[in-house]
Parts: sequence; C-alpha cells; structure tokens
Amino acid sequence: MKSFPQHPKKILIRSTNWIGDAVITTPAVRTIRENFPESEITMLVHPWVSDIFRYSPRVDQLFIYEKKGLHQGLKGMLRLAGELRLQQFDCAILLQNAFEAALITRVAGIPVRGGYTTDARSLLLTHGVDKEPDIIKKHQVHYYQRMVRGLGLRTSPNELELFIPGDQIDAAKRLIEKRTGVQYGDVPLIGFNPGAAFGPAKRWPPEKYAELADMICRRTDARIVIFGSGADRETAAEIIAHAGKAKDRMIDLTGSTSLIEAMALIGECSVFVTNDSGLMHVGAALHTPMVAIFGSTDHVATGPYSDNATVIRKPLPCSPCKKTHCPEKHFQCMKLISSAEVFTAVTQLLESA
Repeated sequence: MKSFPQHPKKILIRSTNWIGDAVITTPAVRTIRENFPESEITMLVHPWVSDIFRYSPRVDQLFIYEKKGLHQGLKGMLRLAGELRLQQFDCAILLQNAFEAALITRVAGIPVRGGYTTDARSLLLTHGVDKEPDIIKKHQVHYYQRMVRGLGLRTSPNELELFIPGDQIDAAKRLIEKRTGVQYGDVPLIGFNPGAAFGPAKRWPPEKYAELADMICRRTDARIVIFGSGADRETAAEIIAHAGKAKDRMIDLTGSTSLIEAMALIGECSVFVTNDSGLMHVGAALHTPMVAIFGSTDHVATGPYSDNATVIRKPLPCSPCKKTHCPEKHFQCMKLISSAEVFTAVTQLLESA
C-alpha cells in the first residue's frame, strides 16, 4: 500500500452513525488532528451525532449528512457526493465501516480514501486496512486507533474526550436549580439512563430503577434526573410511578433535551446509572462517576472506557449473547442484577467523590 499523504490540505473524516460509536472514535479523531495539525479537517456526520464534534478543536467544520432528508435514497446520495466533490478534499478517512461510506467518497472523486476493508469495499479504497483478528477481544477504542495506525499515523492516547462550551454548562446548572428547587451543588445529583436503542435485552427493568430511586431517596438527600429520548418517556413514567416517595425528587428530561444539553447535564451528575448506550459513553468521556449495567452486550468491547466506572453484570453461560431480544425470553442477565447491589455501587462512588 502506498503511504498516506503527509501534508493534505483538506481532509474529510466520515463519522460513525451512532452517539456511542462517535464518542469511542474521539481518540482516533485526535490522532488525525495531531498528525495533520495544518490540515483543514471536515467531519461528515449525521445530525443526531453532530454535537459530539461541534465544539471539538480537532475538527474545523461539520458537513451534515441529511440521510432522512436532502440526501435520502440513491438520488440524495449522489447529491451528497456532488456536494463533497465541490469541496475538493485531498483525502478521506472512513471511521464508519459501511460500503456506502466508501462508495460516496469514491463517487465524490476524493483521490485518497482510507479505511477498513470490511463490507466488501476493498476496491473502493486506495488505502485499505485489514481488520486484525484479535481486535474483537479489546475495547472498540482500539479498533479505530488501529485503523488510523494502519494508515501510517502515530496514535495519540486512547482517552475519550468531549468538549462542551461554558454557556451550556451554566445553563445545565440553572436547569438543575430550577427543576430541583435547591442550590446547585448542595445535594448529590444522580442521573438515570434507562433506555438503550439497540433493544430490550440491554435494558435493566424499570421496576429495578424505581426500587433504586426509592433506596437513594430514603438514604440520601439526592435528586434524580432521568435521561433519554422521546422513545424513553413511557419507561421514565413507569419508573416514577413505582418509585414511592422518591417520585417527588425525580426529574424527567426524556425527549426534552438536545444532545449537547444532555451532555452538559451528565457532566454535572454526581453519579450516572446507565444501561449500555450512547449516553453511557458520553458519561465515560466526561469522567462522570458511573454505574454501568450490562447483560446481553460485551462489557470488554463496549463497556465504559473510564477509570471512574463500575460495571455490574452476571456472568451467565449465555451472556453476552449480543442479541436485541433475549433468545430464552427470560432476561435473567438483567433480572438477576438487584437494586441493592446497584445502590451499593452508587453509594461507594458518592463516598469516594
């Protein structure tokens, strides 16, 4: 393989599609910036992950891929390729693994295209990197770092990073005070993240979250904030309905915050209790003390990449099955995790903080 250009003027990075994956790529994005400090770097992103990179000093500008709008379907994809062609990028680095990502940059006429040779796209890449067999045994942070190293780049540290402007942090503190009725910092703020887009096998049951909320509010003066998308509103309502007296100290923010607002709020939590989800990786990148609950998914590959996180799981013979729905329909990997053991982990993090 020919060496990757050493002094490209304009670089396009194709972001991954989902919040958690995008956060996990932040060390690789930092690697790209540090190898090309003088280059103009543009990130091609879907709208729902754009806030991950909007304020990052590693990126000069965002190019929004409106796959559900302007760039929908084959006609829209060709429109996107034409728009990228006008930018005259010198090279593209594809963090996203799909065939489509390579096809778009090829049709856009970007002369140098680097990425993994997955998804039968070798012929579309000028600089293909083969996936090493042992990479699945490591955290996905290493997956993206190995790819850019395969292009000849010197890798930066693996630490995740997110950048949130000060006015967003100030707004988060004001919101906490308004919704809790107490001065910011006077009481612990516990975040709950009961959703997970991948499927129900990743979700700790709502009644368990309700029991946990009751334990927290009986034994501490904490306030609890529930995070999630609009799809999680029903789950949040169920948690609050079964939380006993704790319901008066719970704030439901599901579906009512942008990603950057949620990021700012998670950064202010004393402890964040979460399923394996995109917001879990946000919390890890912000070094928020965290209890991460795992069942069907691989805690080694997709767990929180943080020294400030406690992972709770049950090592059953069937786990991790990596299924969206429990094949046995009993969800034991989640049901066997008690509210009491999660509460113990929460209190330990509060005490250490």
